[in-house]
Amino acid sequence: MATMKSTIDWQEGVSFVGTPGSGHKIVIDGPPEFGGQDKGVRPMELMLLSLGGCTSFDIVHIMKKSRAELTACRTEITAERTDHPPKIFSKIHIHYIVEGRNVNEAALKRAIDLSARKLCSAQIMLGKTAEITHSYELKEIAE
Repeated sequence: MATMKSTIDWQEGVSFVGTPGSGHKIVIDGPPEFGGQDKGVRPMELMLLSLGGCTSFDIVHIMKKSRAELTACRTEITAERTDHPPKIFSKIHIHYIVEGRNVNEAALKRAIDLSARKLCSAQIMLGKTAEITHSYELKEIAE
């Protein structure tokens, strides 16, 4: 079993600096109505960025293995939260925009499915409480 560690250091107000095991720091801040100063991402925004990074990694990795020549991969995420605390995500939609040469649509659908069902830890965890849907656009670039 792999162990991960992160450290969160309070700066001021409701601003924090997070340092994961990789050492790459990220600033986290709350909204102004709770004392935030807009110095960094909100914690729930960070969760969506984590989801997007996780599933995007899967898509690019799988598509490269299928010999697709990707020129771009953009993942857009929209989410709805419940109205009352703890205000969890109730619906999440992930839209992939994949561009390149020799990109097989069936392979892209398979990559999205594999990420959703088996590979993307963030997606699988968030899927325990939120309904997650997917869509995609495939833009084939001419030789």
